[in-house]
Amino acid sequence: MDRMVEFFGHVVGNPLTRKAIKHTLKRDKDGIIKLDKYLLAYANNEEVKSLEFKAIRKVIDAGLKAFGDENAEKLLKERLRDPYWRRGFISVIRGLAEFGVRKPFVPGAPFLIVWDVTYACNLKCKHCYSTAGKPWKDELNTQEALRAMEILADAGVTAIAFSGGEPLIRKDFFELAKAVRDHGMFVAVATNGTLLTKENVQKLKDLGVWFVQISLDGTKETHESFRGIRGIYEKVVEGIKNCVEAGLITCISTTATKLNYQDIPKIMDLAEELGVQWFMLYNFIPVGRGDFEMDLSAEEKERLLRELWSRLKSTGINFMSTAPYYARVAIQEESEIVPTHFYNPKLEGKLKVLADFIGGCGCGRFYLAMRANGNIEPCVFFPLTLANIKDFSCGDDFLEFWKSNRVLEDLRNKDKIEICGECRYRYVCGGCRARAYAYFRDYLKPDPGCIIAYKRLKKEVR
Repeated sequence: MDRMVEFFGHVVGNPLTRKAIKHTLKRDKDGIIKLDKYLLAYANNEEVKSLEFKAIRKVIDAGLKAFGDENAEKLLKERLRDPYWRRGFISVIRGLAEFGVRKPFVPGAPFLIVWDVTYACNLKCKHCYSTAGKPWKDELNTQEALRAMEILADAGVTAIAFSGGEPLIRKDFFELAKAVRDHGMFVAVATNGTLLTKENVQKLKDLGVWFVQISLDGTKETHESFRGIRGIYEKVVEGIKNCVEAGLITCISTTATKLNYQDIPKIMDLAEELGVQWFMLYNFIPVGRGDFEMDLSAEEKERLLRELWSRLKSTGINFMSTAPYYARVAIQEESEIVPTHFYNPKLEGKLKVLADFIGGCGCGRFYLAMRANGNIEPCVFFPLTLANIKDFSCGDDFLEFWKSNRVLEDLRNKDKIEICGECRYRYVCGGCRARAYAYFRDYLKPDPGCIIAYKRLKKEVR
């Protein structure tokens, strides 16, 4: 057992400490979670005469000692002054109190909800997971959507990423984005980029939307063929430039398929040229309009991930991927950086420790998806309905679902996965559960996109 798990396990394993921690997760007479106040006091070097505060200090000190970085305490205090960061940290503490120390880690609430806020769309993408075009008849109305955000905020969700369809088409989008911000959650948007005029980008910035992910699938000919509408390439590139110019955290996202495989290095070049902070290579899942013939071979995926990794080491851009095997590629390259879906920590000498802790595929563990009608699913590429947001009357109801749902518990247990569960990289990867579900209709089957799983499957077929 690595030192981090040993330290945290010792601290949260103490029944009295664990009880005290759980008590800090309750709200005080002002309606504020007590832990939020304690963390802010810690960040500002204030002392609080409370056994609960001492228990929290104990957990924090254990974590800092496990990392062994003399600058970690100063950095942590700086981060904890940020309300978004505190919300995420509270989810970590809640996870330790509710689930204990697991490999990989399970937070006390989803860090992220990817919300397909509408299925209306102005494009006709060949790979669209949601088969978007027209809005669904039962999409949440404004009042239902606002209520959904209250429940998710009350449950401690850290961030909401609006997706679709094209989220900016929804008439009340800016009202909903403002509500997310006002509830203290981080706001992100995934868009096709065609509506990112200077005016709309300024609206996003004014509303506190800081992370914008824009889809780009190749050069002009490839992108417009992929997206089904001529004449949009220049609009998308202009939208990217507008976001960069406005100071938003800007991400170019590309879904890797047979249709654009040769263009992907060129998109990476463009990302560097435009000065975006992130490039996200999406792992294609054959769902919705995306058919199996579009999927890359395991060998092609491996080559792309190693190219991505090479770029990450040589530039200032976060070249990342939703493919969980990207972390395995990094470890095989003997690097000190562990790439995951949303986090790229650089901690000298702590690669394997942190990788095991953070884990690979985060569906049902770090994040969930919500459809436009309120259906809750493990991720947007994983069409398995687990509940509906309208089933919950409050955040506590949602948290009970998060703790006790059988499918979510399965997805968190990497040891249960066929073939992948025997792999030495299972805690840093574990394969993509949405791809396993698409290929085998069983989320505990292996992911044939991983070169290791593919070779094993090929051998068994023989």
